[in-house]
Amino acid sequence: MNSQLVLLVICCYFLLLFLISWYTSRKVSADTFFTGDRQSPWFLVAFGMIGASLSGVTFISVPGEVGNSNFFYFQVVLGYTLGYFVIAKVLLPLYYRLNLVSIYSYLDDRFGFWSYKTGAFFFILSRTLGSSIRVFLVASVLQLILFDSLGIPFWVSVLITVGLIWIYTHRGGIKTVVWTDTLQTFFMLAAVVVCVIMVGNALNFDGVSDYVNAVSSDPRSQIFNWDWKAGTNFFKQFISGAFITIVMTGLDQDMMQKNLTCKNIGDAQKNMFWFTTILVFVNLLFLALGVLLYLYAETHGVQLPTKTDELFPLLATQYFSPFAGIVFVLGITAAAYSSADSTLTALTTSFCIDFLEIDKRYPAEKRVSVRKKVHIVFTFVMFLVIMAFYWINNQSVINSVFVIAGYTYGPLLGLYSFGLFTKWQVKDKFVPYLAVFAPLLTFAIASNSEELFWGYKFGFEALILNGLIMFVGLYLLRKK
Repeated sequence: MNSQLVLLVICCYFLLLFLISWYTSRKVSADTFFTGDRQSPWFLVAFGMIGASLSGVTFISVPGEVGNSNFFYFQVVLGYTLGYFVIAKVLLPLYYRLNLVSIYSYLDDRFGFWSYKTGAFFFILSRTLGSSIRVFLVASVLQLILFDSLGIPFWVSVLITVGLIWIYTHRGGIKTVVWTDTLQTFFMLAAVVVCVIMVGNALNFDGVSDYVNAVSSDPRSQIFNWDWKAGTNFFKQFISGAFITIVMTGLDQDMMQKNLTCKNIGDAQKNMFWFTTILVFVNLLFLALGVLLYLYAETHGVQLPTKTDELFPLLATQYFSPFAGIVFVLGITAAAYSSADSTLTALTTSFCIDFLEIDKRYPAEKRVSVRKKVHIVFTFVMFLVIMAFYWINNQSVINSVFVIAGYTYGPLLGLYSFGLFTKWQVKDKFVPYLAVFAPLLTFAIASNSEELFWGYKFGFEALILNGLIMFVGLYLLRKK
């Protein structure tokens, strides 16, 4: 690929983002960064959340993972629909009724100071790690196809990446993100559709029926796995998908902050319904693309890379046409930034509201300067975590994200479940210790599950076990 052309396309793309940032941040108050003035159109939020939910992980890892685990990931996606229903009918009404800016303020009202801080801390930990992995994946691809040819080391390219995010989000915050995510989702989905069409042309497909027949007849398109011992068993995947959605969306400040910018609960629920519907079909499209990529590689005698994450980038940049390569670069860039920009905004929001209590301790004119400093700090933290993961990564990134979620979101799942479905109060000062104990015990059980449970292997359902341990612990800590 022509590195100068790639660089020109990326520069034009960011110029467009900067124009959107300028337009959306012309009239902002001290709270606009956090709330978007609660004036976001629901359809923009719904469409933009597609890109934020998928990110570069789905764009690259899901098609490649088809070679390892067929369409089994779609079992998780089906579970998402149940999770989003719970969010729309249970969590969103709660957040709107309490008029929350940070969703973790609920834990303060329900349990007390230490539970509140514990919930906010685990969100910051979870999102920092998860989003850094996502950015790392895309930064690695851009390094391979662009920055290496320009002689720019990886740490510099990562610094440029997070620095650009800071530039276009530091004023408008979530108000800007709602609009930039919409643009980025469009580019990401357009890139996938173009790649599917171009692969089909290379395989001499004549129409839609050829695509459907090729994918459905391929053994890698198997969706359901009924082996109860396997980590990809349907029931494990479906239930895990539901709980992953509840914690990684419904209990996640990043995703909920967008929903809370809608004008009212009706718009927020409408957004969630359409977002869910589109997301299911988009994930199926990514999986179908994975089969087509493997068919292309086999037909053209392409040696498969050792890591499945590298399959799509390899074909797009070295075997497809230059146009397809440019479209691919634009797609992964959009996918990465649609997730990372909202995460950086959400991390800043949570720390300012939940730990600094910026809305209570500072006058309006002071809040802006404090928030800007926090925003810079989290930009640098994300840079450091990406570099750390660069040195230790050794598995498919799609699995890394969910493994981390299973251990870091588990305490949040237990806290909110106990708060919503019981009326008991707890001994608040012991909650942080329990929130550390639950993931450690979960890890010990999951690591030895095959010996303890007659060959049963834990998959993503470790999240449920983690939340259950937290729930039981809170029951034992309840006030008589």
